[in-house]
Amino acid sequence: MKKALITGVTGQDGSYLSEFLLSKGYEVHGVIRRSSVDYRERIAHLEGKPNFHLHYADMTDSMSLVKLVGNVMPDEIYNLAAQSHVQVSFDAPEFTADVDATGVLRLLEAVRTNHLEKTCRIYQASTSELYGKVEEVPQNENTPFHPYSPYAVAKLYGYWIVKEYREAYDMFCCSGILFNHESERRGETFVTRKITLGAARIAQGKQECLYLGNLDSLRDWGYAKDYVECMWLILQHDTPEDFVIATGVQHTVREFATLAFRYAGIELEWQGEGIDEKGINKANGKTVVAVSEDFYRPTDVVNLWGDPSKAKAELGWNPQSTSFEELVHIMVKHDMQKVASDHVASVMRTNLAEYLEKGLVK
Repeated sequence: MKKALITGVTGQDGSYLSEFLLSKGYEVHGVIRRSSVDYRERIAHLEGKPNFHLHYADMTDSMSLVKLVGNVMPDEIYNLAAQSHVQVSFDAPEFTADVDATGVLRLLEAVRTNHLEKTCRIYQASTSELYGKVEEVPQNENTPFHPYSPYAVAKLYGYWIVKEYREAYDMFCCSGILFNHESERRGETFVTRKITLGAARIAQGKQECLYLGNLDSLRDWGYAKDYVECMWLILQHDTPEDFVIATGVQHTVREFATLAFRYAGIELEWQGEGIDEKGINKANGKTVVAVSEDFYRPTDVVNLWGDPSKAKAELGWNPQSTSFEELVHIMVKHDMQKVASDHVASVMRTNLAEYLEKGLVK
């Protein structure tokens, strides 16, 4: 039985990867940070399974990583832990660098300290944000990098330190350059989930308007559940190499919003340009989407489009297992149900409070 260690196990990718590896017969060890409030919603259904284990450690604490790697002795490590929100990286650049850059170095050194250089394969979750102010489209493994945010700069260090350790110490460590990958488990502050939740709330009368940033930003959006398979395939490859993980299809934020609202039962009509552009509900003429300068970044990446040809040819990976339309539908369907169930729970709590106040229940 192979043993895999996953940092960032409580995240979107970590939860899907855990499920995937368990289905492959792995013993899965996940890394969590100690907190007064443990957020484990995405992996709660896995806890208690005989081959799924959780450990406390932190990417900013080298000793905790050394001890953990020494105790688990993994065959594969998937480093998914990161401060992964681009806008937050402008607000907390030092923390972002500590986790996303130096954290990768700490993990590589933990493997070397435990003398696992020749037996442990390491996957580093890199990002399309490396291309930043893009110099060519679509982007592949040979496209020059031009990072355009503190997050991207930190991730670029992670990418290069992995490459350095591969060449200097003959370690099997690789980077998967992940383009935007979404799902119903995506954090609610990320634009795609913000859109699908906003559409669901507006459709059910729980929200008046959704505010977004640059509607013209172009992204290559895939389904996270499909992308974790490619992570695994990269570590099963005969040689350690870096791969672009993308769909090869590009859409604007406006297109994503239009489709999400359609699946929520609202047809949008776009009026105006730039900061004055609005999404109008065709049925009643109400503005349900508006642009806010608050969501523009100091430096904005506008044209990410990946070329997954290498992953398709060398790994046999299918980037189109889930289409863009299917992805948006999955997310909206989930959030329509979430908003409805949240409303029912809220009503029940209100009723219970009233009953308690009136002394109808004890």
